[in-house]
Amino acid sequence: MLDRRSLLLSASAGAAALALPRVGAAQVAAPAASPLAPLFDQFFQERLRLRPEAATQIGLDKGPNAALKGKLSDQSPAGIAAAKAQTADQLRRLKAIDRARLSPADQVSYDTVLYSGESSAAVQAFDFGGNAFGPSPYVVSQLTGAYQQVPDFLDTKHTIETQADAEAYLSRVAAFADQIDANTARMKHDAALGVAPPDFMLDLTLDQLGKTRTPTAAQNLLVTSLARRAAAKGLAPTYAADAAKLYDQRVGPALDRQIAEVKALRVHASHDAGLWRFKEGEAFYRAALRDTTTTAYSPDEVHKIGLDQARDISARLDGLLKKQGMTQGTVGQRMAALYKDPAQLYPNTDEGKARQIAYCNERLAQIRTLLPKAFSRLPPYQFEVRRVPPQTEAGAASAFSQGPALDGSRPGIVYFNLHDAAEWPRFCLATTIFHEGLPGHQLEGGLALSNPNLSLLRKTVSFPAYGEGWALYAEQLSDELGAYDEDPLGRLGYLKFQLFRANRCVVDTGIHHLRWSREQAIAYFVDQEGEAPGFAAREVERYCASPGQACSYKLGHTRIVALREKAKAALGRRFQIKAFHDMVLGNGRVPLEVLDRIGDAWIAGRRA
Repeated sequence: MLDRRSLLLSASAGAAALALPRVGAAQVAAPAASPLAPLFDQFFQERLRLRPEAATQIGLDKGPNAALKGKLSDQSPAGIAAAKAQTADQLRRLKAIDRARLSPADQVSYDTVLYSGESSAAVQAFDFGGNAFGPSPYVVSQLTGAYQQVPDFLDTKHTIETQADAEAYLSRVAAFADQIDANTARMKHDAALGVAPPDFMLDLTLDQLGKTRTPTAAQNLLVTSLARRAAAKGLAPTYAADAAKLYDQRVGPALDRQIAEVKALRVHASHDAGLWRFKEGEAFYRAALRDTTTTAYSPDEVHKIGLDQARDISARLDGLLKKQGMTQGTVGQRMAALYKDPAQLYPNTDEGKARQIAYCNERLAQIRTLLPKAFSRLPPYQFEVRRVPPQTEAGAASAFSQGPALDGSRPGIVYFNLHDAAEWPRFCLATTIFHEGLPGHQLEGGLALSNPNLSLLRKTVSFPAYGEGWALYAEQLSDELGAYDEDPLGRLGYLKFQLFRANRCVVDTGIHHLRWSREQAIAYFVDQEGEAPGFAAREVERYCASPGQACSYKLGHTRIVALREKAKAALGRRFQIKAFHDMVLGNGRVPLEVLDRIGDAWIAGRRA
């Protein structure tokens, strides 16, 4: 499955085909020679060999890496062992370098890669699980597993221009069948250890597997995608026929075997949602929290942070709701009423959903004009919005995106889950665009990809707390830039989602540490912020598959805001918002602990 730490797979929900020009003359200079450069280049190429999907994701499956375009990662026991061995070997070689002899910039890179490797090793020490938005205890669920990831990956990332591309596609279809069987075997292995998804996750998984396992090959995305794109390039129709044969002979039977295993697990599945029910569950949760938040906070500390911030945000919402004449009931009840306001809802039709996307484009164009006030450099990439594929939308996140190709040949792809249009009322759309698009993920990720001071390894290693923390900060910054000056309901949406991220810390720790049920967690979202029940259910089910990751948003945002306030207090009139953003974004994605050190050094340097 795709390693979301090694790929820029978290970038934006925004608008179609938007190009971002560079702003101002503050371009990043070419990097000076670094003693880390040869080692990091080796690390990067080694990781590509184990994760060929990464080469395609960033547009490097050509030239000397062309053979990778026909491969997928090995998810068998041998492949898992190779990944663990690679992590250990790269850590050994990195630690052989004397950090004290490195330049400050190289020390940042050293610390970042070291943290990433040690965090990965801590998760890999557990003999079960997979990866979704972060470490997952389950190799197959509604969010994890090759069945859930590969068809869309082949459709949207694997380019078809030549006969060689089509042949590589067929090779990957065959490898997909091997991945499915490897995942199924791993499920059996994990179940023998007592690790299996709860019943409601297995139900979602069966629903999505059933949609992936189409009755005929001619109906399957694996076949229709190749047929459509090969025909557009004038390639022989035999490629589609070969894909259909592979589906009938290999992929379909592998899916049948996986469906049978999921059904077998469902018979005796528990309804308990949290990791606490597993022998190593508590230790895994702490490792997952550390991995995704890049902090040392305990579950109890994260829970309290969420409660404290939710209380403060609710007070702000209460005041703004009263200004709108909404005075009766709790904040959650009044927000729920706003969710049901017909003036805020789009029809749950294809035409209504197209209007939602058009509105997103309008808000993205608006915020784009404001960005030069806060940034000296913008990324040169394009991106576009797509609907989450219908076969996986039942379990997919509500909004997410994937980064562009390194060379800009493929735009960043933004996904909105429009399973139910009522879950996306008008007043909630703008802040999501600012989070997922500009000035959020697409800006942050695009600056990292286009930063010549960063090695390929640094461009593609990511940390949820940094990336998601920045995107949540981007929502706040958009308000500060005036994006809601003529949209008071949009500001309610912004604060509602701030509250949502605080409540995520409460709910995630509630499920995995305090033994909350799925129903208790859903009810908390509905009661506290008026969340749509379907939206709340998918979110809770996501946290069950990716423990800890949901906490990274608010913790990252909190640390970035705290760093900004610290800089303002220390620098006074010398504080400049563009320079602050250059500092936060100019070093690429880093753990929060490293960002704190970068910020302290920056403040000291500007005070001197």
